[in-house]
Amino acid sequence: MSGPARYVPRRRARCGAALTLVFAGVLVTGAAAGSWSAAGRHGVPPVPAAGEVLGAGTDDAGRHGGDRWGAVYSAEEYQGFQRALDGAYVGVGLSLRSRGDGRIEVADVQRGSPAGRSEIAAGDELLSVDGAGAAGRPVTEVVSRLRGDYAGTARAGTPVRLALRHGGRTLRLTLRRERLSAQSVVADRFRAGRTAGTKIKVGAFTRGTGVRVRQAVRETAPGEGVLLDLRGNSGGLVTEAVGTASAFLDGGLVATYDVHGRERVLRAAPGGDTGRPLVVLVDGGTMSAGELLAGALQDRGRAVLVGSRTFGKGSVQMPRDLPGGAVAEQTVGRYRTPSGRPVDGRGITPDLEVEGDAEPRARAVLGGLGGGS
Repeated sequence: MSGPARYVPRRRARCGAALTLVFAGVLVTGAAAGSWSAAGRHGVPPVPAAGEVLGAGTDDAGRHGGDRWGAVYSAEEYQGFQRALDGAYVGVGLSLRSRGDGRIEVADVQRGSPAGRSEIAAGDELLSVDGAGAAGRPVTEVVSRLRGDYAGTARAGTPVRLALRHGGRTLRLTLRRERLSAQSVVADRFRAGRTAGTKIKVGAFTRGTGVRVRQAVRETAPGEGVLLDLRGNSGGLVTEAVGTASAFLDGGLVATYDVHGRERVLRAAPGGDTGRPLVVLVDGGTMSAGELLAGALQDRGRAVLVGSRTFGKGSVQMPRDLPGGAVAEQTVGRYRTPSGRPVDGRGITPDLEVEGDAEPRARAVLGGLGGGS
């Protein structure tokens, strides 16, 4: 069941990082740092590139007619969106999130990236980017500085100076941005006591995510369970979220949404694996299409959700072309889970709420469901 209404901050418009959900043939949601939330035009909206995901921005809805998620993007920004739809981006391979006290920390480091070849580790506090302090700033702004939009250096090969709190000391280093391929799906087999299975980490719903998840499920040994990790998932193409749901459902409702008051329906494809034990990990960084997927699996009784309440981004935006190639997004509706629960401003409350690292508890729950060998 949904928890109490929650204030959802809004990302800054025209700020070099996106945090949006769009509908126009496909629904998309985005959040990226040094990568970029992606979008295309003429019915292909923004998607979050996987790397450098962000948390919450500032709420300046009053400056945009009360539309918390509305925004305007330049033609150059939309070109970056196009690339990110395919999971490609220019950045250093950092995923970021905001702590409750305003500090910015590293949520994840992409393997093989400039950050991945450095000493930076998940949990490090990001102190500054090119000399600008990170604490107290919207994550969107920090993301934009990582990418280089503020300085006009959002190109492969350009340097970015970082200062971080790392293991009790201050780490200062300079990385050079690269064109990276986001790893939207990473599958690893695990064993913990008598519990064995496959952990499938989905960082964002870029093109092909649904197919990769279905393949990972098929490759899981008979009798073993799946731990679907949606923590920090900033969203993406909702068609891919529905494709991922189809890996675990045999058809049926995934979500409903409205556009200008007219209800539409999203349905899973038939033939998914409905018998394998499934536990889904969620947290406050699970957003939009990630929440849609988690809510569907919870409502349909297909999975046990473990972790903390999700972000609460369930609105639908529609893009509109502006002169000069710019694109504006305006909120036109909201989506709901199969049982009719609204997500926007509420989020999804997990079945088992866990403070801190929820993965050990999730594995224990999976074992209790029969996930083992």
